[in-house]
Amino acid sequence: MKNILLIEDEDNLNRGISLKLQKEGYTVFSAASVAEGLSLFQTNTIDLVICDIGLPDGSGLDLCSSIRQKSDVLFLFLTALDTEIDMITGYEMGADDYVTKPFSMSVLISKISAMLKRTEKTTSNVVKTGELILYINEKRVVKDNDVISITPTDWKLLMAFIEHPHHILSRKQLLESLWDVNTDYVDENAVAVNIRRLREKIEPDPSNPVYIKNVRGLGYVWEMGCERQ
Repeated sequence: MKNILLIEDEDNLNRGISLKLQKEGYTVFSAASVAEGLSLFQTNTIDLVICDIGLPDGSGLDLCSSIRQKSDVLFLFLTALDTEIDMITGYEMGADDYVTKPFSMSVLISKISAMLKRTEKTTSNVVKTGELILYINEKRVVKDNDVISITPTDWKLLMAFIEHPHHILSRKQLLESLWDVNTDYVDENAVAVNIRRLREKIEPDPSNPVYIKNVRGLGYVWEMGCERQ
Protein backbone atom coordinates (compact mmCIF):
# COMPACT_ATOMS: atom_id res chain seq x y z
CA MET A 1 0.00 0.00 0.00
CA LYS A 2 1.39 3.39 -1.04
CA ASN A 3 1.32 6.45 1.20
CA ILE A 4 0.35 9.77 -0.37
CA LEU A 5 0.75 13.22 1.18
CA LEU A 6 -1.85 15.67 -0.12
CA ILE A 7 -1.24 19.39 0.52
CA GLU A 8 -4.23 21.44 -0.64
CA ASP A 9 -5.84 24.37 1.21
CA GLU A 10 -9.20 24.26 -0.59
CA ASP A 11 -11.29 22.17 1.82
CA ASN A 12 -13.73 20.63 -0.66
CA LEU A 13 -11.00 19.71 -3.12
CA ASN A 14 -8.79 18.31 -0.38
CA ARG A 15 -11.64 16.18 0.94
CA GLY A 16 -12.68 15.01 -2.53
CA ILE A 17 -9.18 13.96 -3.58
CA SER A 18 -8.55 12.26 -0.22
CA LEU A 19 -11.72 10.19 -0.44
CA LYS A 20 -11.03 9.17 -4.03
CA LEU A 21 -7.46 8.14 -3.25
CA GLN A 22 -8.59 6.13 -0.23
CA LYS A 23 -11.16 4.30 -2.38
CA GLU A 24 -8.33 3.45 -4.77
CA GLY A 25 -6.47 1.79 -1.90
CA TYR A 26 -3.96 4.49 -1.00
CA THR A 27 -3.21 5.75 2.50
CA VAL A 28 -3.63 9.54 2.52
CA PHE A 29 -2.05 12.11 4.84
CA SER A 30 -3.84 15.42 4.37
CA ALA A 31 -2.53 18.95 5.00
CA ALA A 32 -3.66 22.49 4.19
CA SER A 33 -0.41 24.42 4.57
CA VAL A 34 3.33 24.24 3.93
CA ALA A 35 4.10 23.86 7.64
CA GLU A 36 1.56 21.09 8.18
CA GLY A 37 2.65 19.28 5.03
CA LEU A 38 6.34 19.41 5.94
CA SER A 39 5.57 18.10 9.43
CA LEU A 40 3.62 15.14 8.03
CA PHE A 41 6.36 14.42 5.51
CA GLN A 42 9.03 14.34 8.21
CA THR A 43 7.09 12.03 10.52
CA ASN A 44 5.60 9.56 8.02
CA THR A 45 6.78 7.33 5.20
CA ILE A 46 5.59 9.02 2.00
CA ASP A 47 5.73 7.59 -1.54
CA LEU A 48 4.15 10.53 -3.40
CA VAL A 49 3.49 14.18 -2.58
CA ILE A 50 0.57 15.96 -4.26
CA CYS A 51 0.89 19.68 -3.62
CA ASP A 52 -0.91 22.89 -4.56
CA ILE A 53 1.44 25.73 -5.54
CA GLY A 54 -0.42 28.55 -3.81
CA LEU A 55 -0.71 27.83 -0.09
CA PRO A 56 -1.67 30.13 2.82
CA ASP A 57 1.77 30.18 4.45
CA GLY A 58 4.03 29.91 1.42
CA SER A 59 4.65 28.38 -1.97
CA GLY A 60 4.48 24.73 -2.91
CA LEU A 61 7.47 25.41 -5.16
CA ASP A 62 9.63 26.29 -2.16
CA LEU A 63 8.33 23.23 -0.29
CA CYS A 64 9.26 21.00 -3.23
CA SER A 65 12.74 22.50 -3.37
CA SER A 66 13.19 21.93 0.37
CA ILE A 67 12.05 18.31 0.20
CA ARG A 68 14.23 17.65 -2.85
CA GLN A 69 17.33 18.46 -0.80
CA LYS A 70 16.66 15.40 1.35
CA SER A 71 14.48 13.03 -0.65
CA ASP A 72 13.74 11.76 -4.15
CA VAL A 73 10.06 11.14 -3.32
CA LEU A 74 7.66 11.55 -6.25
CA PHE A 75 6.23 15.07 -6.41
CA LEU A 76 3.09 16.11 -8.32
CA PHE A 77 1.84 19.70 -8.44
CA LEU A 78 -1.81 20.73 -8.53
CA THR A 79 -2.03 24.21 -9.96
CA ALA A 80 -4.27 26.73 -11.67
CA LEU A 81 -1.13 28.13 -13.27
CA ASP A 82 -0.56 26.69 -16.72
CA THR A 83 1.86 29.03 -18.45
CA GLU A 84 5.13 27.63 -19.79
CA ILE A 85 7.23 29.54 -17.25
CA ASP A 86 5.20 28.13 -14.35
CA MET A 87 5.67 24.57 -15.64
CA ILE A 88 9.40 25.10 -16.14
CA THR A 89 9.76 26.53 -12.64
CA GLY A 90 7.98 23.53 -11.17
CA TYR A 91 10.26 21.09 -12.93
CA GLU A 92 13.35 23.10 -11.95
CA MET A 93 12.28 22.85 -8.30
CA GLY A 94 12.20 19.08 -8.63
CA ALA A 95 8.62 18.24 -9.58
CA ASP A 96 8.00 14.98 -11.46
CA ASP A 97 4.71 16.08 -13.03
CA TYR A 98 1.77 18.45 -12.65
CA VAL A 99 -2.00 18.62 -13.16
CA THR A 100 -3.69 21.88 -14.10
CA LYS A 101 -6.96 22.85 -12.39
CA PRO A 102 -9.72 22.16 -13.12
CA PHE A 103 -9.10 18.46 -13.67
CA SER A 104 -11.10 15.25 -13.53
CA MET A 105 -10.47 12.77 -10.72
CA SER A 106 -10.00 9.97 -13.25
CA VAL A 107 -7.16 11.88 -14.94
CA LEU A 108 -5.51 12.54 -11.58
CA ILE A 109 -5.79 8.90 -10.49
CA SER A 110 -4.41 7.67 -13.83
CA LYS A 111 -1.43 10.00 -13.57
CA ILE A 112 -0.72 8.95 -9.97
CA SER A 113 -0.94 5.26 -10.86
CA ALA A 114 1.41 5.70 -13.83
CA MET A 115 3.96 7.61 -11.75
CA LEU A 116 4.05 4.97 -9.03
CA LYS A 117 4.30 2.10 -11.53
CA ARG A 118 7.22 3.76 -13.32
CA THR A 119 9.21 3.93 -10.11
CA GLU A 120 8.49 0.29 -9.33
CA LYS A 121 9.76 -0.78 -12.75
CA THR A 122 12.96 1.22 -12.51
CA THR A 123 13.87 0.17 -8.98
CA SER A 124 17.39 -1.23 -9.00
CA ASN A 125 18.53 -4.39 -7.27
CA VAL A 126 21.62 -2.65 -5.87
CA VAL A 127 21.67 0.23 -3.38
CA LYS A 128 24.78 2.06 -2.19
CA THR A 129 24.53 3.97 1.07
CA GLY A 130 27.67 5.26 2.74
CA GLU A 131 30.18 2.41 2.80
CA LEU A 132 27.45 -0.23 2.49
CA ILE A 133 26.21 -1.95 -0.66
CA LEU A 134 22.88 -3.77 -0.46
CA TYR A 135 21.92 -6.41 -3.01
CA ILE A 136 18.15 -6.42 -2.69
CA ASN A 137 17.24 -9.62 -4.53
CA GLU A 138 19.90 -11.63 -2.73
CA LYS A 139 19.26 -9.97 0.67
CA ARG A 140 22.99 -9.46 0.97
CA VAL A 141 24.93 -6.60 2.58
CA VAL A 142 28.56 -5.82 1.80
CA LYS A 143 30.73 -3.53 3.90
CA ASP A 144 34.31 -2.75 2.86
CA ASN A 145 34.19 -5.70 0.41
CA ASP A 146 33.15 -8.09 3.18
CA VAL A 147 29.73 -9.73 3.35
CA ILE A 148 27.97 -8.98 6.63
CA SER A 149 26.05 -11.76 8.36
CA ILE A 150 22.54 -10.45 8.90
CA THR A 151 19.32 -11.97 10.23
CA PRO A 152 15.86 -11.67 8.64
CA THR A 153 15.04 -9.04 11.28
CA ASP A 154 18.18 -7.07 10.39
CA TRP A 155 17.10 -7.12 6.75
CA LYS A 156 13.57 -5.89 7.53
CA LEU A 157 15.01 -3.01 9.52
CA LEU A 158 17.42 -2.10 6.73
CA MET A 159 14.63 -2.13 4.14
CA ALA A 160 12.43 0.09 6.30
CA PHE A 161 15.24 2.65 6.49
CA ILE A 162 16.79 2.61 3.02
CA GLU A 163 13.43 2.81 1.28
CA HIS A 164 12.91 6.15 3.02
CA PRO A 165 16.29 7.75 3.81
CA HIS A 166 16.20 10.96 5.87
CA HIS A 167 12.64 10.18 6.99
CA ILE A 168 11.93 9.89 10.69
CA LEU A 169 10.39 6.48 11.37
CA SER A 170 8.51 6.06 14.64
CA ARG A 171 8.98 3.01 16.84
CA LYS A 172 5.47 1.91 15.92
CA GLN A 173 6.24 2.12 12.19
CA LEU A 174 9.38 0.05 12.71
CA LEU A 175 7.48 -2.51 14.79
CA GLU A 176 5.00 -2.89 11.96
CA SER A 177 7.90 -3.47 9.57
CA LEU A 178 9.38 -6.17 11.79
CA TRP A 179 6.34 -8.15 12.86
CA ASP A 180 3.09 -8.85 11.04
CA VAL A 181 1.10 -8.78 14.26
CA ASN A 182 -0.86 -6.30 16.33
CA THR A 183 1.99 -4.09 17.55
CA ASP A 184 0.00 -3.03 20.62
CA TYR A 185 1.15 -6.31 22.16
CA VAL A 186 4.82 -5.99 21.22
CA ASP A 187 7.26 -4.26 23.55
CA GLU A 188 8.65 -1.14 21.84
CA ASN A 189 12.00 -1.90 23.50
CA ALA A 190 12.32 -4.66 20.91
CA VAL A 191 13.01 -1.95 18.33
CA ALA A 192 15.86 -0.47 20.36
CA VAL A 193 17.35 -3.92 20.94
CA ASN A 194 17.30 -4.82 17.24
CA ILE A 195 18.66 -1.44 16.18
CA ARG A 196 21.54 -1.82 18.64
CA ARG A 197 22.37 -5.24 17.14
CA LEU A 198 22.21 -3.88 13.61
CA ARG A 199 24.42 -0.93 14.52
CA GLU A 200 27.06 -3.34 15.83
CA LYS A 201 27.22 -4.89 12.36
CA ILE A 202 27.09 -1.84 10.08
CA GLU A 203 28.36 1.17 12.04
CA PRO A 204 32.07 2.12 12.08
CA ASP A 205 31.52 3.07 15.72
CA PRO A 206 28.20 1.79 17.16
CA SER A 207 28.42 4.23 20.07
CA ASN A 208 28.57 7.14 17.63
CA PRO A 209 26.33 6.01 14.74
CA VAL A 210 26.48 7.60 11.31
CA TYR A 211 23.77 5.51 9.65
CA ILE A 212 20.92 5.11 12.15
CA LYS A 213 20.38 8.18 14.33
CA ASN A 214 18.01 8.57 17.27
CA VAL A 215 15.50 11.41 17.05
CA ARG A 216 14.49 12.03 20.64
CA GLY A 217 10.80 11.48 21.27
CA LEU A 218 10.06 10.63 17.62
CA GLY A 219 12.00 7.55 16.55
CA TYR A 220 14.94 6.90 14.23
CA VAL A 221 16.26 8.20 10.92
CA TRP A 222 18.65 6.81 8.29
CA GLU A 223 21.12 9.67 7.86
CA MET A 224 22.95 8.46 4.76
CA GLY A 225 21.70 9.07 1.25
CA CYS A 226 20.77 5.99 -0.78
CA GLU A 227 21.81 5.68 -4.41
CA ARG A 228 20.38 3.09 -6.76
CA GLN A 229 23.16 1.57 -8.88
